Amino acid sequence: MRRSAVITARAAATFEPVGRSVAVARAFVRDTLQGWGYADVVDDAVVLTSELVTNAVIHAGTAADVQCLRYESAVRVEVADHYPEREVPLQGRGRPFRDSDNEGGRGLLLCAALASRWGVEYTPSGKHVWFQLDLPERPAGTHAAGPPLPTAELPVADERVRVAVVQVDRDGAITRWNEDATELFGHPAAEVLGKSLTDLTAWPQTPGTGIGLAEALQLSRWEGTYGLRAADGRVLSVYGSHLRVRDTGGEPSTVCLLVRAEERAVLQTPPRGPSAADTGPGRRGRGADAFEGFIGSPAPDDLDGLLQRTVERARDMLDGDAAYLLLATDDETELEVRASTGLPSARQRFARVPVEAGTGRYGSARMPAVHEDLTAVPGAVPLLSGTGMRSVVTVPLKVEGRLTGSLGVAAEAPGRFSNQEALRLQFAADRIALAVESARLTELERLRRGSLSFLVEASDLLAGTLERDQTLALMAQMTVPTLASWCAVYTIAEQSEPELAFVLHEDEDRIDGIKALLSQVRPPEPDPTPGARMWTAPSDAAHSSALRASLRSLGVGSSTGGRPASAPGIALATAAAVGGETVVLPLVARNRVIGMLTLGKPTDERFRQEILELAEDLSRRAALALDNARLYSERTAISQALQRSLLPPELPHVPGVEVEVVYRAAGEGNEVGGDFYDLFPIRDGCWGFAIGDVCGTGPEAAAVTGLARHALRLLAREGFGGPAVLERLNAAILDEGARSRFLTLLYGELWPQQDGSAVLRMVCAGHPLPLRLRPDGTVEPAADPQPLLGVLEDLELAEQTVTLDPGDVLLCVTDGVTERREGSRMLGDDGLADVLAACTGLTAGAVASRIQRAVERFASDAPSDDMAILAMRLPSPPPSR
Repeated sequence: MRRSAVITARAAATFEPVGRSVAVARAFVRDTLQGWGYADVVDDAVVLTSELVTNAVIHAGTAADVQCLRYESAVRVEVADHYPEREVPLQGRGRPFRDSDNEGGRGLLLCAALASRWGVEYTPSGKHVWFQLDLPERPAGTHAAGPPLPTAELPVADERVRVAVVQVDRDGAITRWNEDATELFGHPAAEVLGKSLTDLTAWPQTPGTGIGLAEALQLSRWEGTYGLRAADGRVLSVYGSHLRVRDTGGEPSTVCLLVRAEERAVLQTPPRGPSAADTGPGRRGRGADAFEGFIGSPAPDDLDGLLQRTVERARDMLDGDAAYLLLATDDETELEVRASTGLPSARQRFARVPVEAGTGRYGSARMPAVHEDLTAVPGAVPLLSGTGMRSVVTVPLKVEGRLTGSLGVAAEAPGRFSNQEALRLQFAADRIALAVESARLTELERLRRGSLSFLVEASDLLAGTLERDQTLALMAQMTVPTLASWCAVYTIAEQSEPELAFVLHEDEDRIDGIKALLSQVRPPEPDPTPGARMWTAPSDAAHSSALRASLRSLGVGSSTGGRPASAPGIALATAAAVGGETVVLPLVARNRVIGMLTLGKPTDERFRQEILELAEDLSRRAALALDNARLYSERTAISQALQRSLLPPELPHVPGVEVEVVYRAAGEGNEVGGDFYDLFPIRDGCWGFAIGDVCGTGPEAAAVTGLARHALRLLAREGFGGPAVLERLNAAILDEGARSRFLTLLYGELWPQQDGSAVLRMVCAGHPLPLRLRPDGTVEPAADPQPLLGVLEDLELAEQTVTLDPGDVLLCVTDGVTERREGSRMLGDDGLADVLAACTGLTAGAVASRIQRAVERFASDAPSDDMAILAMRLPSPPPSR
């Protein structure tokens, strides 16, 4: 596509050169393409955008301009930076790629691998990298009618087939709900009208596969299988045929016809009939023609639909009672069940069996085989154990001599199949094998790209928090329902047993039941071996609990009768929720098992191997994020404990004096900074008080804070006066050498008197002067300034005595109050005095609070300096009667 092609839509945004811009850019591209209905290419576009924006904002260090362009058959994304001298990685002509550990240019390599077209364009002011993703061709509208079929070949349906008709508006809200919909799902029309159809949908969320319901409703026509939640909480598998229409006013809406999944033939698009050329003499046999004609209608990438039609047609072609299809793993050692019909529920889906199940011809899936009576050879076909099937014919699916799968048809009667039927089935399997393999490879590629997008998003989310509980919650939310139906996270502290830390289920009403069940089950062993391992304890315990509850409800084995009648229903629901396959993945970080990630499926469901591999990748990232959160929490706790030790534990009671303190340390996570205060008893009738400010903020300033506060208490209680206390503290600070800091300090002794007054002896060493507020509103300094500490070795200080009368307030603050700024304005000493003058008649607590509010409101931004406020007030005597 040339640049001159018609652009039908455009969206652009600019992102600053900061790390979080990468995640914001991914969200911008994802939302834009999904809004345009381009869900098919969203994953690739998000991955490429992530790499290119990272190159711009992280490696180049400039802002990134991202532009999305929509064409009729493609989408183009351009990412521009402002640093055109960046090197472009080259290959060929004797120039190898750069070191694989070097991330520079990796986005361009991904462009070459994923994009339909891509390029780099330079301008005088910068450069931009663009990539284009072509849209897959999806036919829209009606399909051709199918050929007439004999009655014997018609699909079987219930005598009463109900077709639910549901109509939704352009926003996905339900506007029509017929009686069959109520009969099928149990929801009365009055309860669902106006609600979103997605609220009732339990869509199978597998990364990179299928199409979301919101996207399906936007297509002109769509057919497929999904799950709807019935009124009783069960998930019913339905087959839907969606047709998008518009009314006479031009408003679009979607009409959905829904039937039970086993009745899909009622709505399924009929196949095209065979041509005359295919039915002439010398052409393929009738069975193979009909077989291939029935399967021919699925989309090329609809693997599940193709496989399901294959097994249904194979069963009908040989007049069997059941059929199944297995796909081979990459190493051809195992077969995975991917589709079945006529077997009990879907319990076999994703189950694995070995290719070589035994010795001889019938023990290998690589050769056709006919078993006339399975009861004569128990276990010959483990997949059919307990199903009531007696005879079976199996044939391999091969492409270029390589085993890609196995197709089997079974019957309840013995001796049902002959070698001739095996040949017919093999001939049909040969015809469909290439189409199945092509669809499988397409699905694997989509899974790979979807997994890459999923891991990019997961890594970004996990890296965005250092909170342990939030990390646990993210781990569970990323796996449910994307990878599993429920999830439990166990954590392991050093030298302790695994502890259940978090539980999540896609149905919130079942979380408590699963949590109670797991609390009764011994946790899995913390095995550091990589990979997922099976864990049967939850399902075994759930089934045992359900059985006991059922017996109690019947009055068997229990005479207590104290449990509510709903207990059996709750136990059965819990058993259904955790009764499927459960796997455990170790969370290993820094060569130590720090926890376990447990994933589970509901009854009769299994995990597919690709999902387990994706979960293993996620568990490695989650383990490191969880361990980082643990280390951060431990160091934060240590830091907070050490910081709290630098402040007095609580204010002592001083008879006849109201005392209030407000303290705020600057910096995130800091409880103590360079400012400090103290109030402590020295001897009977005498209390010491101090408020100081160490030069700077953070841990270095806090270290001098601890030295000053503890030295003041020790020296004062040894009987030294104020000047002697500060002179010795000055010497101790200078002894710290390079670690010493300047220190401003107001230190004094408080002597309450019997008449309600108080005598203060103070030394103000370079600190903002204390202010005295009289009952008439007069504000005046209560001390004179003297040299600060930590500068001069020979320091001479003098003590000043002040008497506070009843009703007086003494306010002491640090420069975080007086130097509060808003642009060129500063609160200053005069501004503080004005605020204090308005505090006449207030208590000490009210005075401190008003000063704090005045400081915070003086500027719009948060305070950037430590702040300490110490207010002392002598209560006024009660009025005489």
